[in-house]
Amino acid sequence: MAHFPDTRSFTGVLRPVRLECDILDMEVEGEIPASMNGTFHRVHPDSQFPPKFADDQFFNGDGMVSLFHFRGGKVDFKQRYARTDKFKLERAAGRALFGAYRNPLTDDEEVKGQIRSTTNTNVMVHAGKLFAMKEDGPCLIMDPMTLETEGFTFFDGKLKNQTFSAHGKVDPVTGNFCNFGYAATGLLTRDCSFFEIDPQGNVLYETFFEAPYYCMMHDYAITEHYAVFHIVPSTSNWDRLKAGLPHFGFDTTLPVYLGVLPRGPGVTGKDIRWFKAPKTIFASHVMNAFEDGTKIHFDTPEAVGNCFPFFPDIHGAPFDPIAARPFLTRWTVDLASTSDEFLKVEQLSHWIDEFPRIDERYVGQPYAHGYMLVMDPEMPVDFPGARASGFRMNRIGHINHATGAQDSWWAGPHCMIQEPCFVPRSPDSPEGDGWIIAVVDNLVTNYSDLVVLDAQRLEDGPVGRAKLPFRLKSGLHGNWCDASKYAGFAA
Repeated sequence: MAHFPDTRSFTGVLRPVRLECDILDMEVEGEIPASMNGTFHRVHPDSQFPPKFADDQFFNGDGMVSLFHFRGGKVDFKQRYARTDKFKLERAAGRALFGAYRNPLTDDEEVKGQIRSTTNTNVMVHAGKLFAMKEDGPCLIMDPMTLETEGFTFFDGKLKNQTFSAHGKVDPVTGNFCNFGYAATGLLTRDCSFFEIDPQGNVLYETFFEAPYYCMMHDYAITEHYAVFHIVPSTSNWDRLKAGLPHFGFDTTLPVYLGVLPRGPGVTGKDIRWFKAPKTIFASHVMNAFEDGTKIHFDTPEAVGNCFPFFPDIHGAPFDPIAARPFLTRWTVDLASTSDEFLKVEQLSHWIDEFPRIDERYVGQPYAHGYMLVMDPEMPVDFPGARASGFRMNRIGHINHATGAQDSWWAGPHCMIQEPCFVPRSPDSPEGDGWIIAVVDNLVTNYSDLVVLDAQRLEDGPVGRAKLPFRLKSGLHGNWCDASKYAGFAA
């Protein structure tokens, strides 16, 4: 009989749902634009069995993949677990076998040495397959329409990295899937690699490099000619794991870096250039980066203090929720400079924001339109709980970098919003002309809606809502794929 712990990671908004289901032709309020023809995949952690440790992390749960399939104004919904090696071993045993988040020392003897990844962080369609990803293991391949699992892949042995970041980017010019992995040669190692996979799913090249220190390299950016990596001191070591501490801890004594690596075959780790930030801060997700002559602009929500209470300060400092508030910030470095210092750091918005997104057709290019989740503390809140970070994200924000204009939509006093995603109105529509989709959780009625908003008129509110008859668990990341890009599937 299952009994989940009465802890924050398994109660309230983080309570496991464990629901696999199909809904044909979802109930719609308003109107779903008939031109939206494609899929929105997203994923959340959802433990199939109670954890071995009551204080385990929320995002150590098994990956549960959701599919919203848009066709002619209708939306179908499907949800399945990612059948990882961990999932299958535990399903056969009928209980948890793997231990604490990213700590193999806590696993049962019978599964030691097995791939631990839950692939619960991001899902993207590429080369006709669904890539299910988490940064502590290889890529899991799934069918994008049935959500059946094929298994982990190292791409016919051509990818040497043992890990596959959840924040891959598709270069809009080449169509290549660009990604990296850290702890590439083993847990806690400083080894990393950057690689590109062509539109047919073939690995083109892989470049190994070494990070200044081991840390959580959760996201990164590409530009036309470079891959760009930020190093922020959520770090770890074997002593932490042996002591049973959370895998990561925030170390305010370590510097923050930005690494710029040329893209292409023949590049080596010696070609990466590291720039040092003026002070130690926290930054996780990336909105975009682009080249401006010899300069690189890198846009990321930055906080003066640690954003993750579940990865506490290693020196014992208490978590500061005010210092944890992130604000969209532009870091600029100059490759023509002989200095290793940042050229400029500029705050771009007054919003408390995270989960930044753009029109993906402008990845790595100069761009104008950015979207993000916003926590507006001035608006009324009438619901229990918050995200695992403690943030209550109640707005979707839009910033036009070209004009400075900003607009947003507030979801109401009962609701939190999951990560937004941009959908172009048509393949050749101008940048930012399209729709924003996002899951909105009503924590009073305990239902979730997938809302559709005009991407340049957020303040008008949703044009349509696809309504779920339950509350979808807090997710991490997701992506849209236009039906024209399906390989082997009808549009």
